[in-house]
Amino acid sequence: MTSNYVTVQRLEPRIARLVFSNPSQRNALSAQLLNAVDEHLAALAEQRVGVVILGAEVGQSVWSAGHDIGELSHDRDPVAPGKPLERVLRRIRAYPGVVIAAISGSAWGGAVDLAMSCDLVVADHSASFAMTPANIGLPYTTSGLLRFFNNLPIHVLKEMFFCAQKLDAQRAERFGVINRLVTTETLEATALEMAQGIAAKAPLAIQAVKEQLRILEDLQPMPVQAMEQIAELRRQACESADFGEGLAAFAERRPPVFEGR
Repeated sequence: MTSNYVTVQRLEPRIARLVFSNPSQRNALSAQLLNAVDEHLAALAEQRVGVVILGAEVGQSVWSAGHDIGELSHDRDPVAPGKPLERVLRRIRAYPGVVIAAISGSAWGGAVDLAMSCDLVVADHSASFAMTPANIGLPYTTSGLLRFFNNLPIHVLKEMFFCAQKLDAQRAERFGVINRLVTTETLEATALEMAQGIAAKAPLAIQAVKEQLRILEDLQPMPVQAMEQIAELRRQACESADFGEGLAAFAERRPPVFEGR
């Protein structure tokens, strides 16, 4: 079945492939595309599909450009709770089975968070990961940072968010972001092989382990005062002139001039 740039292919009774495709927009994560992914994942969960392989078509230079920047002019905080991307990330993390990201090409911004939220990552050597919110003045959420905090050394995390430069496939594999680094020609076959191995295991046992790990990862107690401080910092950044300058510079294809206000 197909809808809103998203296609679902049933590969085996307990394995499905969910493909997002909007090449003219470099597979940007528009609200329309994200809502379709969310709906399809919910349907696959109801059908008790044990393993979902998620990704764009193999061989493209860009796996996903991240948020659709054109939508940010009327949505100043696209990563806030309840927004389409956050709903999809929560759906993946709560999915009662295993979600495997199959990555060929570069992932940017929210697309990196999408990959990090999956249970396993299979990638080819063209894969790279760049967290670019600082390029437009967008502050990332605490929940989003925690997903990186739980999966990356702190200095690598800071490098990604402060420098907004690509983490190439080799370094990503070294730091555990990628489970299997393979050739482009064997990417789909490797993802399917992993899916078949998982689908042959006891589904209730895997579901229980995944949910336990999700709960353990979410055990990050934070004082109310700290939450209020973070919320205020994010509010200031989202309402700042710098954010408007970042969006304008992106649209005009020029370097932004940030002033810290």
